[in-house]
Amino acid sequence: MRRAQHVVIFLRAPRLGRVKSRLARGIGALAALRFYRGTAERLLRRLTRDPRWRSELAVTPDVDARRRPWRVSAGYRPQGGGDLGERMARVFRDLPPGPAVIIGSDIPALTPAHIAAAFKALGDHGAVFGPASDGGYWLVGLRRLPRLPPRLFEGVRWSSAHALTDTLAGLPSNLKVAFLETLEDVDDPASYARWQRAAALSRERRASDAR
Repeated sequence: MRRAQHVVIFLRAPRLGRVKSRLARGIGALAALRFYRGTAERLLRRLTRDPRWRSELAVTPDVDARRRPWRVSAGYRPQGGGDLGERMARVFRDLPPGPAVIIGSDIPALTPAHIAAAFKALGDHGAVFGPASDGGYWLVGLRRLPRLPPRLFEGVRWSSAHALTDTLAGLPSNLKVAFLETLEDVDDPASYARWQRAAALSRERRASDAR
């Protein structure tokens, strides 16, 4: 019997002044909230409706996991305490058996095709990463067989250009690792401006195709 595939989306509750702090310093807290909410809602609509995997939302602060701020058909869980690595490792430990991926919620270019590619890679790899252009990663996935790597996410310099390199350094040397395409995490005014230009170009192309 084939094991279920699990997708866990890490989210912050969409509250003014509580999301995208680096971006907010450049474009204002309200604009940052609008970007975050819109990007997350589009992502959730695309992913949680896909029957190829089971979706869960891992929410912080924990109290908002009970309030269910996102109106989608998916399970909710609190992220719990600790740094990002501790919270992700807890999710990997607690999920039912089967390959699992964790993603962030602020990558506008992320599509179901990326998730499907991650699960395909886990067919013959122990881990898969979706690198981000800033040195981090937008996806991490594990086969979780027979157990988690013992030093998973230890000593990682989060929110830095070293996050992916540090994570890879903590994995067993014999673990086969796959990589997906590099996407951009919209996290500051420069990446936000690039996203705006790309979105405008996409709208122009759709309008031209419709003529």
